[in-house]
Amino acid sequence: MDGTGRIGLPAAHRIDPRDDVAVALRDLAAGEVVSVGDCAVTLRAPVAKGHKLALMPVAQGADVLKYGWPIGRATAPIAPGDHVHTHNVATKLSDTLAYRYEPEPAPAPAAATGLPGFLGYRRANGRVGTRNEVWVLCTVGCVGRTAQRIAQAAAARFAGRVDGVHAFPHPFGCSQLGDDLSNTRRLLAALAQHPNAGGVLVLGLGCESNQIDQLLAEAPGLDPARLRSFAAQKAEDELEDGLAAVEELVRIAEQDRREPCPLSDLVIGLKCGGSDGFSGLTANPLLGQVADRLTGAGGTAILTEIPEIFGAEELLMRRAADEGVFQDIVGVVNGFKRYFLDHGQPVHENPSPGNIAGGITTLEEKSLGAVQKGGRAAVTQVLPYGGRVGRPGLTLLEAPGNDGVSSTAMAAAGATILLFTTGRGTPLGFPVPTLKLATNADLAGRKPHWIDFDASGVLGPGGMEGATGALLDLIAETASGKPARNELNGEREIAVWKSGVTL
Repeated sequence: MDGTGRIGLPAAHRIDPRDDVAVALRDLAAGEVVSVGDCAVTLRAPVAKGHKLALMPVAQGADVLKYGWPIGRATAPIAPGDHVHTHNVATKLSDTLAYRYEPEPAPAPAAATGLPGFLGYRRANGRVGTRNEVWVLCTVGCVGRTAQRIAQAAAARFAGRVDGVHAFPHPFGCSQLGDDLSNTRRLLAALAQHPNAGGVLVLGLGCESNQIDQLLAEAPGLDPARLRSFAAQKAEDELEDGLAAVEELVRIAEQDRREPCPLSDLVIGLKCGGSDGFSGLTANPLLGQVADRLTGAGGTAILTEIPEIFGAEELLMRRAADEGVFQDIVGVVNGFKRYFLDHGQPVHENPSPGNIAGGITTLEEKSLGAVQKGGRAAVTQVLPYGGRVGRPGLTLLEAPGNDGVSSTAMAAAGATILLFTTGRGTPLGFPVPTLKLATNADLAGRKPHWIDFDASGVLGPGGMEGATGALLDLIAETASGKPARNELNGEREIAVWKSGVTL
């Protein structure tokens, strides 16, 4: 058994035949001879698991290829057997770019036969939820703790009658201007219309900028029978009024029943956090397989983290469903780059220290691994932050890379399950079931209370096909009510994107 926890694996893996590098599948020692395909190199330095070793010579200033694309330029001559990382490779990213519409032929849809179904809650508007919960949303941070008290008391009082009662506090809703206030309002309005919420209580304070009536005006799809709202300043006892409102919602929601639904009724959010050198080998391409099968069957997948597609954006642009979608991708990518530059920040201020420790060298490398979560499906729509999905297929959603902000944005857009890949591990969870996929067996073994699925099986005997089938089964079970680890651990939160002035 080697350092990956798998029997009989090679020492390293070359992702694309054009690549100059391979990824170490275990810790490799200096002087060790490593064979990858028809290449055999003697290591000139130790290479840690998940890090890169050179298979080919690369001249100083030349591109270094991984995934068949440049991940940066060599800052020093690289010889076969060298460790390839931040000491000899640097990013090429610097500014906004001009792009040409060069669509690729659409790939054949992934096989949609044999997909498992699930038991979901079909709402009056046709959307299907994976949970039947009552959500307590607050217009402003001032009543965030009050919302939590109401939800905690209601969860105990009405236990077993619905799938849960949960509050999602945040620190915003007042002292905000312009886009910040609009974004907060639009995000909360989108969450209020989520199919996993069988009832929604909107709790306000009374004097905040984000007034209840303005928030509800952004949520035309809300079923009035499943909505309650009030301002705490006008209530004699806001806790008792909140409990009474939740009880009314529970009486309605508890009549809902799960019914058989095809997997295509799901909307899945695709996220990676704490990436490592295995992310692009195991968990992210595994999500790509799931996304292709789901969208091929008429379902919807959401890809976001716009700064983490810099350097790989052309792969998505070539898959735009039409020229209008292409222009929307160009707009959101260059708009995000301009956002960085306008704040005096480089567009390549990534990867994180944890990513670098795990073997990721540049933002291009991180991005090329990250976009694999979207598979090969056509991009059918581009949504602004706070927007909600309206078409099947692969959706690109405007949001930053931050785990909390981007995951919340996908839930608000309509994702009923999040698939979250991680090589470093995190306990985070969001309003919807958040399935954590470990990129490597070590993490899955160390953190079983965080991790729902060990994606390192992609490199095992069952390969990608076996791992895809097992993950689809888990998704169907979770959609039918099996709790995800984040739900068992009580890890549920939201984070709102703030980019402007606070009064």
